[in-house]
Amino acid sequence: MTKRNRRPVWLTRNLAAISWVSLLQDASSEMLYPIMPVLLNSVLGAPAAVVGAIEGAAEGAMAATKLASGGINRYIPRKMMVFLGYGGAALGKVFVALASIWPMVLVGRVVDRLGKGMRSAARDAILVQGVDKTHRGRVIGFHRTSDTTGAVIGPLLALAMLSLFNNDIRPVLWIAVIPAVLSVVAVLFIKDTEPRTRLRAKPSLGVAAEDNPEISQKLDSRVSRVVTLLSLFALVNFPDALLILHVSQVGFDVMQVVAIYLLFNICYAALSFPMGMLADRVKPQYVYAIGLVCFAVAYAGLGLTSDPAITILLIAIYGGFAAANDVVGKSWVSKLAPDHQQMTVQARLQGLSGFGILIAGIWAGLTWNLGGGFGTVPLVISGVLGLGAAILISSLRLTK
Repeated sequence: MTKRNRRPVWLTRNLAAISWVSLLQDASSEMLYPIMPVLLNSVLGAPAAVVGAIEGAAEGAMAATKLASGGINRYIPRKMMVFLGYGGAALGKVFVALASIWPMVLVGRVVDRLGKGMRSAARDAILVQGVDKTHRGRVIGFHRTSDTTGAVIGPLLALAMLSLFNNDIRPVLWIAVIPAVLSVVAVLFIKDTEPRTRLRAKPSLGVAAEDNPEISQKLDSRVSRVVTLLSLFALVNFPDALLILHVSQVGFDVMQVVAIYLLFNICYAALSFPMGMLADRVKPQYVYAIGLVCFAVAYAGLGLTSDPAITILLIAIYGGFAAANDVVGKSWVSKLAPDHQQMTVQARLQGLSGFGILIAGIWAGLTWNLGGGFGTVPLVISGVLGLGAAILISSLRLTK
């Protein structure tokens, strides 16, 4: 008698493989991310506006690639897109490690984010293939938990390395390259069942592209409304590098900044799977609205206080928003779109949201020193608008 398979039906081989890939890559990325603003501002002499512009440019490059990834998939298989994407991220980290002036960091961040733009929609489409729509919140939540576990490991390693090397950032930059390379190797364990007929697909004679389910990119009006709303909100959602910069400017040293960022990632990881499960049980818009309330409290609170204990608490609350924004947003549109449009809808949502974050990074960086400085004005503005977005999204009729 064989043992009964106790693995949940949604816990697929690809979910396990992609979760390991993401964990390794995020461990690498998050070793660098909390020290990047410090590297730029304190070591390389870049002002806040440059920090915001670099992250904005990186987000813009990622957004453009994500938006184009549906078209790229017509020529390159999804698994190859994932492989190239993680390879680009590893290469970008090498550029950052080599940086002696801030434009080199700009190049590294853009190459890194181009890689993320190439892989993200393809990876998320592979994640949900063959998974019932009632389980997709769990699938994406599990993946984000694994991904963010890497984001917990990364800052822990950074703290250990900073302690070992007496707060010298340079060795940490090089050590971060190792898990990035391992993640590229781990991509080989992913198995994609993408129909080969979709590559280079052309409309049949007399059949319009929008009527051909193999190549149609025209989204249902309900899906388009959700994508539009979530993308518009991104206009007030800064790159996290600016929040890290704010924390460093209100009195925390480099190791404390990394520790606070670690706390954020712990909260993010801990809440991702529960957010996904909840979004499978109730209307996703309500769960997303809860995340927006967390965003509003965190942003407005950070703008109005410099108290260390309150700042730490607000960063923890911000982890709730990160989980809802990433997990619920992706699973929400995944449930609304048909299977043959999963690549298209993820590319559209992630690409347009990325452009919104690009714009947010630029205007926040330019207004960073207004008022009391340290980002007070843009943080409060975004917090107020975030609360308005929560009320709007929770009140609209966005599902059947």
